Amino acid sequence: MRLLHTMFRVGDLDRSIAFYTEVLGMRLLRRQDYPDGRFTLAFVGYQDETEGAVIELTHNWDTKSYELGNAFGHIALAVPDAYKACEDIRARGGKVVREAGPMKHGSTVIAFVEDPDGYKVELIQRG
Repeated sequence: MRLLHTMFRVGDLDRSIAFYTEVLGMRLLRRQDYPDGRFTLAFVGYQDETEGAVIELTHNWDTKSYELGNAFGHIALAVPDAYKACEDIRARGGKVVREAGPMKHGSTVIAFVEDPDGYKVELIQRG
């Protein structure tokens, strides 16, 4: 068994695809409309789905926004330099909500950014 994907419901699919591809540097792997169901699925990731886990963005055509609730936490990405990643993300229009620095009660360098729908993405510095 292996993890295939994590699904997020998004209010504006093009805006979300732009964030994940242009700001975080993922690739749009596939996108398909389902007119009978009135929804579109788009899959983004750093590698093909056969090689690793990806993110499924689900856009229900009749829903403009969602409440995030308080159960979901975040997804995490490994980065070589969290400080530089924050600079790059900010320069590409992304929103940094926790600057890079050591995690509370530890030494691992982390940061958090937020996607257009408010989902948190943790950046974890890996040497």
